[in-house]
Parts: sequence; C-alpha cells; structure tokens
Amino acid sequence: MKKQVLVIHGGETFPLYENYLEYLQNYEIDFKEIKDKNNGWKKHLQEDLGDKFEVIQPQMPSPRNAKYLEWKIWLGKYLPFLSENIVLIGHSLGGIFWIKYLSENKFPVKISQLHLVAAPFGDNNFSDKIQQYELADFNFSLKNLCKTENQVENIFIYHSKDDDVVPFADMEKYSEKLPKAKKNIFKNRGHFLTEKFPEIIERIKNYS
Repeated sequence: MKKQVLVIHGGETFPLYENYLEYLQNYEIDFKEIKDKNNGWKKHLQEDLGDKFEVIQPQMPSPRNAKYLEWKIWLGKYLPFLSENIVLIGHSLGGIFWIKYLSENKFPVKISQLHLVAAPFGDNNFSDKIQQYELADFNFSLKNLCKTENQVENIFIYHSKDDDVVPFADMEKYSEKLPKAKKNIFKNRGHFLTEKFPEIIERIKNYS
C-alpha cells in the first residue's frame, strides 16, 4: 500500500469581514508571486516522492478569507479515505490549522510525520474581547498542544530567517512548546514559495 501524504495549503484569514474587504482593496497583484505559488514545490511533490507515495492535496474553502470551522468540515470529507502511518504537511496557514485541529480532535489513523512549513504560531492570549489578530479563529490553546504532540510520531518544523510573511520568532515559539520537534532552519528560503523543496522530500522518505 502506498504511504499517504496529506497536504494543507496556506491562505489568508481575518477576524472581521471589514478587514477582508480592506485587504482586497489594498492588495497589489504581483505576477511573479502568482507564478511562484502556482508552480511551487507542492505541485511537484508527487513526482519528487515517487510511486511509493500517494499525495493528497485538497483545495480548502475560501483560502482568501479562510475560516477554521469551514476547513475542519472540509477535512472531514477526506478522513474516511485515510490510512495508517499517514504523513501530514501544513504550509503557512495550513501549519497552524494542523496544530489547532490535532490539539482539539483525535485523528482517525496513526500519524507518522507532521511537517510544519513556515507556520504562524498565532496569538494565544485569549480574552473576552474580539481578537483583532490576523489569524482570527485559527488560534489554538497552549494547554492543548500536548494533544498534538502525543498524536504524532515525528514532528518537523521548517522556517527561514528571511521569511517576510511569518516571523522567524514563530518557529522559536513552536520549538519551545513542541520540544520533540526537529528544527530545520534556513537563511534564504523566504516563505517557501520555491520550485523545489528537497529537504522535506528527504525527511519524508527517511522517516517512512
């Protein structure tokens, strides 16, 4: 049986609809950025991993204005088709999605690997006031992080010091709160929008 690799992509999320509209109004199209995103390493993942792996990449709902509950519901559609010792990957918002989901839910199959690529850590200082933090309802409770760690055999964190989307400090927070995670630090990968990502291919294969 092929080893499954389930990838959750990134996205944007906002606490208020007004924030989303402001984002749309002020967004400047960068053709080079669009090209990089459309032809990045996730597109080549199946080819790079080879025939022993089955890569699953669901298109999550409303990535420009992502809502955690919507993503959770959509993931549920895929759960009946997953097999034991699965590999999970989360890029950017997809990374914090996995952290929150696994801290609040029991995954139906054994997870052999969790790869967090340029994942934001979020604002975990919960209060009664409306949160204005950009990650909105993707924020997770620190007290439940152990549930994530307990469900995964191997956790890998990837972050580049020159990431201009998610600060490097977020990786350091994950490293502190997930002490068993294996850190992979880069200097010039930005937000990992590159065409190839050989390091993640190597680790997936070596730990399979």
